Amino acid sequence: MSKPAKAAAARVVIGVFDGLRPDFITPELMPNLARFTGQGTWFREARSVFPSMTRVATTSIATGAPPKVHGVVGNAFLFPEVTREHALDMSRADDIALAEAATGGGLVEAESFGDGLAKAGKRLAVVHTGSAGSAYLINPRARANGHWTFSILGREHSQTPDAVDEVVARFGALPPPGRPRFEEIDNAERGLRGQGLAEMKPDVALIWFNEPDTSFHYRFLGSPETLAVLRHVDAAFGRLLEWIEGQPDAERYAVVAASDHGQISTKGELALSELLRGQGHAGRRAAERTLAGACFSMTGGNMGEIRILEGGAARRDAIAAWLREQDFLGMLFAKARNEVEGEVEGSFALSLVDLDHARQPDLIYVLRSGDEPDSYGNPGLGLLTKFDVPVGGGMHGGLNRHELNTVLAVRGGGFESGTKDDRACGIIYIGPTVLGLLGLSPAQTMLGRNLAQPATEQRTRSFETGTGGFRQRLERVDREGSRIILSGARG
Repeated sequence: MSKPAKAAAARVVIGVFDGLRPDFITPELMPNLARFTGQGTWFREARSVFPSMTRVATTSIATGAPPKVHGVVGNAFLFPEVTREHALDMSRADDIALAEAATGGGLVEAESFGDGLAKAGKRLAVVHTGSAGSAYLINPRARANGHWTFSILGREHSQTPDAVDEVVARFGALPPPGRPRFEEIDNAERGLRGQGLAEMKPDVALIWFNEPDTSFHYRFLGSPETLAVLRHVDAAFGRLLEWIEGQPDAERYAVVAASDHGQISTKGELALSELLRGQGHAGRRAAERTLAGACFSMTGGNMGEIRILEGGAARRDAIAAWLREQDFLGMLFAKARNEVEGEVEGSFALSLVDLDHARQPDLIYVLRSGDEPDSYGNPGLGLLTKFDVPVGGGMHGGLNRHELNTVLAVRGGGFESGTKDDRACGIIYIGPTVLGLLGLSPAQTMLGRNLAQPATEQRTRSFETGTGGFRQRLERVDREGSRIILSGARG
């Protein structure tokens, strides 16, 4: 039996900035985060998973694995074994509970770094300002593990409601929801610093800021209001760093700064469900919360899944053929026929992007996007389907490099100071790295690697497929058993 690795840190603090693109980290906008990335190792080519959506990415951060391993294949997805009444919305506490009951606690099919900490007798404290589903998925077995999760949404949105009571008792009532989320940022930061870190002294503490994601969506990527949010969340992170730096054992703390995905701006909206109805395919969108009268279900945004309810492969192929003829289609995926191609003509295999789980849909579409600048000069512009985001607002989920490129930097724990590492890596490396900092081994289901260990293998691969006038391409790096998607687009 091999000896356990020596711990490089006594405690680890993780700050996640939902939706933050690395190119927004500048001394003018985010001075604390810019200073931090210069004090440690900044992994500039880190990537999200596909779909690059929050609940999928959250589960991938927690489990160190892509969707093909953990099984959360979308922010919303149809899961007939759980219910045939509607698609499951992974942001909702009631849908999470429904799925866990139907699967016997097996919604997330992989071990999380929270599970690994619990096995070693170590404690994880989470302060979360996102949805109930995201707070759940970052540590799916928090209650069983004896851990602590505070949700800004209140007691009913946490597995450990006492955590909410403790923060409220000390810092006052939870702030009302609003946009931008200035009060929520401050309340969460106080909760982690004053209760989570100072009182509990957990081995690992994680704070999940729901900004700038919310402001990117609803206030646009470069607006003055959004820039104020960036400065505000950066100041909150600065206060956490100041607290850590003031501890007598500050040198034993490792700090990880990360984001779950990036965003691009939108330039137009499609009523895709209605367009398909005009082609003779009556569908239901996930937001409708019903499948009555539908021959297919779909999710939306700038990408989504399509699941055939009636008509089988013939309807699937007819929908795919129509989509391929549309200029708005960027990419198309289906169940694998071989390593590269899907069963549907002109499609990529879902296995190519690590989405080949038993819960995979019949089709995944990605709307067209590119690198052209938005109205504020930020590169990355695309389309979205009918969705709760205004045209011009930010979106994510697809394979544009600005959606996939994430923030990932580590300070302390033996990581070199002032270093930029340009090798491809991903959010699935966060969990194994956190465990490694504490001298713990990753779970067997973790495909990510400890970033402290030198990379021994890295190969960039390009793929292309299509039919007729529709061509698509994808760039991927294969590294030590894990696969990092660099970008994908219509050719």
